[in-house]
Amino acid sequence: MRAWLQVLLLLVACGDPDPRAVASGAREVAFVAIGGETFTLELALDAATRQRGLSGRGEIPRNEGMLFLLPTPRPFAMVMRDCAAPIDVAFLDAGGRVVSLYEMVVEPPRRPDEDALAYDARLPIYPSGGPVQFALETAGGRLREIGLAPGSRVPLDTGSLVRRAR
Repeated sequence: MRAWLQVLLLLVACGDPDPRAVASGAREVAFVAIGGETFTLELALDAATRQRGLSGRGEIPRNEGMLFLLPTPRPFAMVMRDCAAPIDVAFLDAGGRVVSLYEMVVEPPRRPDEDALAYDARLPIYPSGGPVQFALETAGGRLREIGLAPGSRVPLDTGSLVRRAR
């Protein structure tokens, strides 16, 4: 199963919601209210953006993150590739309900003598545990702070978001 997840990773890689998504420079964002706080979430609408995720970020602001959108529900997984800040991830079903969540820790960076496949192979995999349509990433520790847990519902305009996923 680990080999299957590695192939998948190579292919792919927060009151009332404000379902508006807007262009912000080169990125699209959505404003989502979770646990009484509003989060500005970059939208990962296509495979390339999902693969890149929050890689390369030195920090993730307290009320920012990324919302990964999949065109259809499926098992999904994350790794901490080239991330210098801890990240929380919640995997959500098609209705926005939390299936699983993890507090992902910073991994040692790729070594100069390490090729990309060897680097990816040593990274821990954080699996969804079943079919999901969304993954929500925030700064490390934030999901616990706002009380998100398996079974919680994140208020998303799921219909309009899914139609935008590629």
